[in-house]
Amino acid sequence: QVQLVESGGGLVQAGGSLRLSCAASGRTFSYFATGWFRQAPGKEREFVAAITWSGGSTDYADSVKGRFTISRDNAKNTVYLQMNSLKPEDTAVYYCAANRANFLYIDAHLYGYWGQGTQVTVSS
Repeated sequence: QVQLVESGGGLVQAGGSLRLSCAASGRTFSYFATGWFRQAPGKEREFVAAITWSGGSTDYADSVKGRFTISRDNAKNTVYLQMNSLKPEDTAVYYCAANRANFLYIDAHLYGYWGQGTQVTVSS
């Protein structure tokens, strides 16, 4: 079993930065691909970024490319999402998710493990 806990959300002005963390329990986490998703009020959950267990491959939604960076530290069982040049449309609850297949899925249904989410609010 893997349990995920997100942190690092908050309120930031447009153009600012935040770094989200996803801390995992379970010694096999380092072999899971991990993704970040977000859900704004009234909208469906959408893919943001994903990273393979080794960190060797990543994928990003077009809306965040060049602004967000996903990384991981397997020694700390933690995955990060560095978010720069934030925009009001980035406002959402951000979720961390993991999948055993080590694929960079963009479909949330293919992730078997989820955190509780952390709120990110970007003011204009």
